[in-house]
Amino acid sequence: MSSSNGTASSPLTFILTGIPGLPMSSYWMALPLCCLYLLMLLGNCTLLWMIKTDHSLHTPMYYFLSMLSVADLGLCLSTLPTMLAIFWFKSTSLRFEACIVQMYFIHSFSAIESGVLVAMAFDRFVAICYPLRYTSVLTSSLIMKAGGAIFMRGICVVLPVAVLIKKMPFCRSRVLSHSFCLHQDMLRLVCGDVRVNSLYGLTAVILTKGLDSLTILLSYMMIIRAILSIVSQEAQAKAFSTCISHLCAVLIFYIPLIGLSIIHRFGKHLPHLTHTLLADAYLLVPPVLNPLVYSWKTKQIRRRILILLCRRGTQQRV
Repeated sequence: MSSSNGTASSPLTFILTGIPGLPMSSYWMALPLCCLYLLMLLGNCTLLWMIKTDHSLHTPMYYFLSMLSVADLGLCLSTLPTMLAIFWFKSTSLRFEACIVQMYFIHSFSAIESGVLVAMAFDRFVAICYPLRYTSVLTSSLIMKAGGAIFMRGICVVLPVAVLIKKMPFCRSRVLSHSFCLHQDMLRLVCGDVRVNSLYGLTAVILTKGLDSLTILLSYMMIIRAILSIVSQEAQAKAFSTCISHLCAVLIFYIPLIGLSIIHRFGKHLPHLTHTLLADAYLLVPPVLNPLVYSWKTKQIRRRILILLCRRGTQQRV
């Protein structure tokens, strides 16, 4: 088999796989998947619309929440084309260039989401540890600069990953393990020396998700220390309740990520279904659950939703 990345007459293509044990064109799987994507789009777009239109939500916490929704929408739209193509149309082939583009956007938005979670942890840290300085520290200028830095980091750190893998020869089986393109999955099909790619990929993960997780952990250690120093138990509970939504978002994002990293490293003997379900959970669960968690746990958003529903009901009765 040729070791080049395709020619003009025979461009390189990859074969994507669905869920092991299910037929490729499975409508009972495609319909729930469509509902899942609609829920992702509706939930995150609704959050963005409410934050934009309700001036009471124009605070640092909700600005960061809007960034999280943008990252979730990016992840959602990155996987949408291939997932629906497989389960609706039984279309499993994907051109090499398209696979690299999808891989780049998946990893970029994942790094952006991780960075936004750090910014939200800093927001909670300042709000609880230095409440009197909250508005003076988290100014609009700082939030804009932080958002720009987070998005630029996600874009720039992942770019060399795509450039490096584009230059590699693929001469083995071109069947990928998932319904979308991931760097680790593509790298195992390379027939050349992948040490540089692996080293940079590991470095990129450490510089993004590794440092981010440590920063979030350190922030919550200081938050917990500040909460425990409060005399009133009622005030302690109120302070901690402001962190519940963010803690849920952190767990929703990092638990599937850590599980996927562990089984990629140590779980090669596990069934392929385990790898597939964890990868799907890593990319699909956060965009679905984050809007639900923040809508349910955040009083201002919950109140805004109830007001909209009441208005809708009143208009229908009229």
